Amino acid sequence: MGRQSADHKGSRETAPRRYRATVEYDGTDFAGFQVNPGKRTVQGTLEDALARLGDGVVRRVDGAGRTDAGVHALGQVIGFSYAGRLDVSELETALAAVLPRDVTIRDIRPAAERFNPRYAARYREYRYTIWNGPPSPLRERTAHGERAPLDTGAMARAASAFIGRHDFGAFGTGDRDPIRTVTAVRVGRSGRYVTIDVRAESFLRGQVRRMVGLLLEVGLGQRDTDAVRAALADPGSTMKPPAAPAKGLCLRHVALKRMPRIGDGTNGEREQR
Repeated sequence: MGRQSADHKGSRETAPRRYRATVEYDGTDFAGFQVNPGKRTVQGTLEDALARLGDGVVRRVDGAGRTDAGVHALGQVIGFSYAGRLDVSELETALAAVLPRDVTIRDIRPAAERFNPRYAARYREYRYTIWNGPPSPLRERTAHGERAPLDTGAMARAASAFIGRHDFGAFGTGDRDPIRTVTAVRVGRSGRYVTIDVRAESFLRGQVRRMVGLLLEVGLGQRDTDAVRAALADPGSTMKPPAAPAKGLCLRHVALKRMPRIGDGTNGEREQR
């Protein structure tokens, strides 16, 4: 089906209603979340599915995070407008039937007319997963394989230097203002799995992967905590930290700000997690 723009006035078109939902996807075969002409993206896949189940008009799907190619999501939050005849439960069931196996949508609910998760997000949390063991094709589909032993204690100590408000210009791109506030960085181990959880209101493009790349060097004994402090102190350096592979990164959780109940104009709706 061709992509028909939202400004087309079809005879079957009804007034679109605004919704929000949670999306999970395996990013391996996607060229990122954001629409990219000629490439398979999560946003494009969702927009086409909603148009197919609605009035045929492709309307923009907004995401809380624009994940890069190969990056996964467990708790991506989206906002979309739908003008079809299906109610919420019917729409969720129908989407499960038409979406490909590597993306799914759940928890669809009505939203305010101007709801956009990008601006409604209170914070975002990513997890980077490392398989610190022998080659494992299945495990390493969504985790970075690292054969050499990792010193997670040293990684945790170095990770603490990221917490706070810093200029992350050495770690990411895509924004005129590189100042970001990281509220938590946690390094954990469970058997051969090592995880790095990073929480902030927002991130620069590539920021988390470069933070992880530097922490991996710390875990391998190649760098120390001073290297993290030096990178934060010299954001204009051309020597950017290495970016860890995309396949280990997952957008796990988006916490939304308090929002008014639909239709009553109050601020009584509890925070959605």
